[in-house]
Formats: sequence, C-alpha cells, structure tokens
Amino acid sequence: MPTHSTVADVAEVLERLAPLRLAADWDNVGLLLGDRRANVVRVLTCLTLTSAVAAEAIETDVQMVVTHHPLPFRPIDRITADASSGAILLSLAAAGIAVWSSHTAWDSAVGGINDQLATLLRLTDVEPLEPDTIDASAGFGRCGTPSDATTLGDLADSLSRKLHIRGALITGEKLRSVTRVAIACGSGGEAVVAAEAKACDVLVTGEIRLHAALDAMAAGVAVLAVGHHASERFALEQLAVVLAKAMPLIETKASDRDTDPFSWHAAFS
Repeated sequence: MPTHSTVADVAEVLERLAPLRLAADWDNVGLLLGDRRANVVRVLTCLTLTSAVAAEAIETDVQMVVTHHPLPFRPIDRITADASSGAILLSLAAAGIAVWSSHTAWDSAVGGINDQLATLLRLTDVEPLEPDTIDASAGFGRCGTPSDATTLGDLADSLSRKLHIRGALITGEKLRSVTRVAIACGSGGEAVVAAEAKACDVLVTGEIRLHAALDAMAAGVAVLAVGHHASERFALEQLAVVLAKAMPLIETKASDRDTDPFSWHAAFS
C-alpha cells in the first residue's frame, strides 16, 4: 500500500474527474508548473491563482495548487517579477509548489461545474448544449427542465440564495415563465446560439458581453448572470471535498483568500 502521493498521482485523479480532451482548443490545461515526481502532502484548490492565494499556499506549506483559471493562460516568452503573473509563478516555483488547471475540461466534465449548476437549479432531463463526440453525457454547457413551474425572477432568487450572493443581472421580465434552462458557467456569451437551438427560455451564466446579451434577447432567450466568480467558485470548494475522499493521504482544502474582485455597492439606501 502506498505511503505517499505524488503530483502525478493527483494529476491522475484530476484527469479522471475532468479528462483534458474536453478542454477548449484555446485553453491551457494540465500541469502548468512543477515536477510530476514530487511528493504531495497538502493541496489547495482555488478559482483564480492570485498573489494572495499564492501567499496562502506558501504559508500553509502546500505542494500543489489546483486552480480553475490557468496561470499562465497564454504563451509567455519570459517569466520575471516585473509582471504579477511572473512574480506569482516565481514564488511558487521557489517553494516547490506545482500548479494544475482543468478549466474548461472541468466545466464540461460529467459532474463538473455546469452539471453542479444544473443540480443547484434542480433541473431534470439534463444534457449538454453541445455533446462531446466520445461521451455524449459530457460536453459544452448544459440544458434542462425545471423540476417545478418557475419564473425568471424565481430562478434568479433561488440561485442567488444557493450561491450566497446578493442578486443577479437579468434581461427580460421577472414574471416570464421558464420551461427550459441553458447553463454556461463563467463567460457564457458563446452559448447564446446553442441555447436558442435547444429552445431554452433562459441562459444562466456568470457574465456576458452587452452585444451577446442583446443577441440573446433578439433570439427570445433571457439571460441570468450571477457573476463570473460566483458561477464557478462553489465548484472548486466541492472539488476539494472530492479530492480529499479520493486521496485520503493528502490534506485538501479550498483557499480562504480566493475572493471575488467585485463587491456590491448600494448607491441608495
């Protein structure tokens, strides 16, 4: 029986949960920093690998950070402390901390973020907006039918409570009846066409550009946007729980410093 785990062992579990082939072509996923042979005792999960999260990882003596948003994301030709991303990577490398990202693979995986949002919304007959060619139960986005009769306003209220946020942006009438829901966590503008094709009444996402929202309105699809951070962060907390059960030799927790960069400002009381 093994007495320790390595970066490669953690990577194997993560690839079972979120096969990297599910990631978008433009994405940067997998092991982004570190040595696969290095031992791992503690793992930290986060949505975004900020300087605060990196400091937390170093202070708590973790050996691996599992971040949703990749760092680095795009190809880079130099790593220096002149840029915040470079400073983060240098500090983690000096501490011997590996970095892994599943990003859009975790979005699209069975049991991944979009599936978890569908569960929070209590949807039935859930299927991908665009199924994977190998596993039809995985793929881009999700759509499904509400378990009970609901309206756009009720859907926004329910999801806001479950995500512990103060509210959400919507397009359309609050009393509009909702019979079919599309889901695309994070930035969901590219899901508008697929949501229309699946005859969805509303697209639930994190954030969406103005013109994509206008396109959705023109197509008869309402938009419910809860914020990029809120639409995904909860699933990284759940990932820490799943990893802890799958790898009992490793101490796994979600970051305490992985916070939404936006806060709610009430201009009028």
